[in-house]
Amino acid sequence: MGIWQGRSRRTRTGGRLRPIRKKRRFEIGRELQHATVGSGTVKKYRVRGRNRKLRILTSMTINVFDPATKKMQRAKIVTVRENPANPNYVQRNIITKGAILETDVGLVRVLSRPGQDGVLNGVRVSPLPSA
Repeated sequence: MGIWQGRSRRTRTGGRLRPIRKKRRFEIGRELQHATVGSGTVKKYRVRGRNRKLRILTSMTINVFDPATKKMQRAKIVTVRENPANPNYVQRNIITKGAILETDVGLVRVLSRPGQDGVLNGVRVSPLPSA
């Protein structure tokens, strides 16, 4: 069964909506493909208007901005420390926007969307407070 991102057939309160048309090709969604820590592969896919998006499938590095020195540098990803999108993503090493990664330069919060941008950008954060 495909993923459809069109108008719902029900109202917010549960009432039935009459269909105004059939499903359209541009309303088709895509299967989830999560970015993980790995060798480094990127997938290209076509979107509406013949535009292209890049989806990171695996990545070993991240572009890190250090607010203290105001410089960018490339860092190697060790593991995923925290992910507010889903706690289960930490065990599976899945990277999403807002995830906290452990790198060789310290903890980094991901600012880009790896499934849309095709690049991993982040900002260095202070160490997590110990419990």
